[in-house]
Amino acid sequence: MLLSHHRAPVAARRPRGFTLIELLVVLVIIGVLGALIVPNLFSSLDDARVTAARTDIKQLSESLKRYKIDNQRYPSAEQGLDALVRKPTVSPVPPNWKPYIEKLPADPWSRPYQYLNPGVNGEIDIFSFGADGQPGGEGANADIGSWQ
Repeated sequence: MLLSHHRAPVAARRPRGFTLIELLVVLVIIGVLGALIVPNLFSSLDDARVTAARTDIKQLSESLKRYKIDNQRYPSAEQGLDALVRKPTVSPVPPNWKPYIEKLPADPWSRPYQYLNPGVNGEIDIFSFGADGQPGGEGANADIGSWQ
């Protein structure tokens, strides 16, 4: 008795790939999902930066309050926020100065925080100009300040 080996046709043995239509449909679906998700990610990033700026401003405000308790006044506008890190050499030189923070933070857009003494919105103002780096604005471009 002879055993014959039955072979399947060549086309049946070859793994089937994706057609061009199937690939295009998948790419369109991925594109649509990306268009829906990406804007939400960017708005979340803006919200996180605004929250980080508010946190920094609150910490700077607390450090300035300690400075005032020790030295009976806030740093002058000329001395600025740098007075929290280095003892001012311009008048009025604080009598009981000590380091209040290790280093000044930059705002979440890598720009320095602004300091006004006297402030426009309070005794002192600490603020960031927001994403655009310009006064005013709306949304992520709005100013973020100690008075808010």
